[in-house]
Amino acid sequence: MKALTVVPGRPDQVRVEELPDPVPGPGDLLVEGRLLGICGTDNDIVESDGYGWTPPGRDRLIIGHESLGTVVAADPTSGFAEGDLVVGVVRRPDPVPCVPCAHDEADFCRNGRYTERGIKELDGFGAQLWLTEDRYAVKLDPALGDNGVLLEPATVIAKAWEQTDRFLTRTSWRPEVVLVTGAGTIGLFAALMAVQRGLEVHVVDNKESAAKRALVQDLGGTFHTADVRDIGVRPDVVIECTGHGPLLFQLTEIVAPDAVICLTGISSGQRKVPVPADAINKGLVLDNTVIFGSVNAARRNFQQAADALAKADAGWLDRLITRRVPMEAFSDGLRREPDDIKVVVDLRS
Repeated sequence: MKALTVVPGRPDQVRVEELPDPVPGPGDLLVEGRLLGICGTDNDIVESDGYGWTPPGRDRLIIGHESLGTVVAADPTSGFAEGDLVVGVVRRPDPVPCVPCAHDEADFCRNGRYTERGIKELDGFGAQLWLTEDRYAVKLDPALGDNGVLLEPATVIAKAWEQTDRFLTRTSWRPEVVLVTGAGTIGLFAALMAVQRGLEVHVVDNKESAAKRALVQDLGGTFHTADVRDIGVRPDVVIECTGHGPLLFQLTEIVAPDAVICLTGISSGQRKVPVPADAINKGLVLDNTVIFGSVNAARRNFQQAADALAKADAGWLDRLITRRVPMEAFSDGLRREPDDIKVVVDLRS
């Protein structure tokens, strides 16, 4: 089989290699790789020294954590069958395990010894054949087709909304207005799931994009390119998807009382900005504001995301996949083009 392998931090070492076909063991699904999504994490692994970890005793990693494949072989008792459309769960629990990992919540691992497919010490899904334990596979509605590759990024927001919903139960008041910052794949899914909750949605991005504007408007949302302090919106919930640090302090100035701000983006920058710390602290306390971060996703969030995608308009999802590249052009897929939303690798090419 062909597989995409990398040496973390060495962009000159991206290869398509011929490797032996994997042999399934008890409890494994053998999956034919269909598509592989590319995101900023993959770029960081390839480009950034110190990010991305190879399996023990190896100097190369099969990259890729946004998977989509078709089951080739499965144990009859697994609940899966040949031809099923599946996605692999990314994170695995630590070996101790810590309390969250022992309760199927590796996304809340407390000691950092978790592993992740295609990122941390486990080979990823960037291969024409891959294995996954059946308990770490999620079956998709076959009607999703190639759009199933969007599941993993959607899980990030499924978890973000799950946690936001929990914070919102602290009072009888219910939210009405949602602000999403960033109109990439993650931000668009945040808007989609907000609309599915019946909320008024506003999306802010720092660049004008006719395609993204249309996607937001077709959800029934409003697209903005102005400073968040100038759009005239006082949100009850913010899903922050850019990782732009200074933006957080701007958001604290505009949210409604009792608001919840969920941070899903991470910046690699080292920005330093002066902030009125005492005023911000006072405002957060007096207005009962919650700010929290959310990363990765548990298996239940994969199922939540699968349900959200199954309810979404198929044509709308189609428009999120803006570019497809063959395996040999993986490095080209890492380089963002102006109209890119989601770039995917065709593992069948």
